[in-house]
Amino acid sequence: MALIVQKYGGTSVGDLERITGVAKRVAGYRQQGHDVVVVVSAMSGETNRLTAMGEEISKGSPNPREMDVLTSSGEQVTISLLSMALQGLGIAARSMLGDQVAIRTDSAHGKARIQHIEVDTLRDEIKRGCVPVVAGFQGVDAQGNLTTLGRGGSDTSAVAVASALQADECEICTDVDGVYTADPRVVKDAKRLSRVTFEEMLELASLGSKVLHPRSVEFAGRYRIPLRVLSTFEPGQGTLITIENKNMEQPIVSGIAHAQDEAKITISGVPDIPGIASKILGPVGQANVEVDMIVQNTGADGLTDFTFTVKRQDFDRTMSLLKPVAREISARELSGDNEIAKVSMVGVGMRSHAGVATRMFDCLASENINIQMISTSEIKISVVVAEKYMELAVRALHSEFELEK
Repeated sequence: MALIVQKYGGTSVGDLERITGVAKRVAGYRQQGHDVVVVVSAMSGETNRLTAMGEEISKGSPNPREMDVLTSSGEQVTISLLSMALQGLGIAARSMLGDQVAIRTDSAHGKARIQHIEVDTLRDEIKRGCVPVVAGFQGVDAQGNLTTLGRGGSDTSAVAVASALQADECEICTDVDGVYTADPRVVKDAKRLSRVTFEEMLELASLGSKVLHPRSVEFAGRYRIPLRVLSTFEPGQGTLITIENKNMEQPIVSGIAHAQDEAKITISGVPDIPGIASKILGPVGQANVEVDMIVQNTGADGLTDFTFTVKRQDFDRTMSLLKPVAREISARELSGDNEIAKVSMVGVGMRSHAGVATRMFDCLASENINIQMISTSEIKISVVVAEKYMELAVRALHSEFELEK
């Protein structure tokens, strides 16, 4: 039968009743003859609780190494409880911390990247009929220090373990039953997708879809590990994320993503000379602020307007960073807007269909929604609109491209 790696997030193991439910689910797979490796997160809310304690006792300046030791303890609780629940059902199980597997990472505490996974111990446990229950989100560096992988860490752990073991499939078991054409909270008739490509899922995840973290999708795509998003609490096939099937006709648009946590910054009337973009964005990058969309316009008078977006949480800090820059380069004005949203359409079918952008723009115009910025790639089109029009834009586009069908 198959070797399956399953990952259960914080809501799936949020209390003892749910942990027992996960154990019964895993036992069902074992009874079908499958080999199973389980990767789990901390119980819902636990990592935030631990982080808050670390911040409080260190007065807002915690030591990164010690914070990793602290926050990684949440997974230790979950793996032990789930292992005991499995044992209570007559299933051999063994809890394993990141350093016991071992999941080797670099030394970037709080955002470590996986370098290598030693699978001999895992394979030995599987061969003797045991279910390894692995702590997600954590690893160990070359000096033996505990490290954590940052946001989406448990998803990434699961995909990395599946890749190292050459598993048949990696299942991400969560509180939703798959990937939808749009957020069901915004579009009531959004449809669950039975299949989506790695490329599409990576775009959807990076553009606002919260189902999977982009790092895990990128990892799975690189090593071609089939991913399946499933509900922990309801039966169903979920959504399979896999390589593009060249023999199948792809829909023009597979899904619509949106992101509300956006802000726009414009520096107007700056000299249109080589290096001006570097002067503007250099201090922003040095402050570890992530820049998303960028638009530069050239005027007839040799001046240009430079506009870009950042996460809303970085808006005030970025505006402060750019005030001295604007003076230095003699900009006419520095302005910003933190009430915007990004709406994106994604689909590999865009490659073979002309006029998709025009159809999108016409649809938004018919709803009197003004487009402030545009960004495109081979399989996606993103627009920035006023935040108050975000839900209307998503619903209108979902209907225009008939995604409910």
